[in-house]
Amino acid sequence: MDKIYELKGNKIKVGLEHQLIRVYSNAQLWAYLAGKADVRLERFELLVNTIKADYEQHFGKKLVISNASLIVEILVHVYCDYLGLYFNRIVQIRWIQDFVKKLLKRAEVVDCGEKEVDSNRWVWDLLAGSKSLFISILPKKLNAKNIKHH
Repeated sequence: MDKIYELKGNKIKVGLEHQLIRVYSNAQLWAYLAGKADVRLERFELLVNTIKADYEQHFGKKLVISNASLIVEILVHVYCDYLGLYFNRIVQIRWIQDFVKKLLKRAEVVDCGEKEVDSNRWVWDLLAGSKSLFISILPKKLNAKNIKHH
């Protein structure tokens, strides 16, 4: 089931399924994540706490993924989406752009599942301790170059 969470004036699209959430890396999420690292950390915490509370209300059980693991997974997908779009703006070779567009389709939808349904949950759990580092390397104004249109 798809949900829209209005957070800080932005409409964040999230899908809820049993043992899985799906966060959409769209222009609204990018706008929500704009700002300094401390602001982004607060906003990420609000986002994941909102999603997890709604998940628990809907399914009657907690989503068994740590906040830090969720934040890192979402961050890496958003950053890859950003880099791919920026790369395609700079590199004007059609076949390379087409290849990057295929990769971007995977980055635009962040599937975050519990370890029983997400074979790479261990990667995000391992990287969770580096949450602050990932937050700090994300550009303050993700969409300053207007590369994310939807």
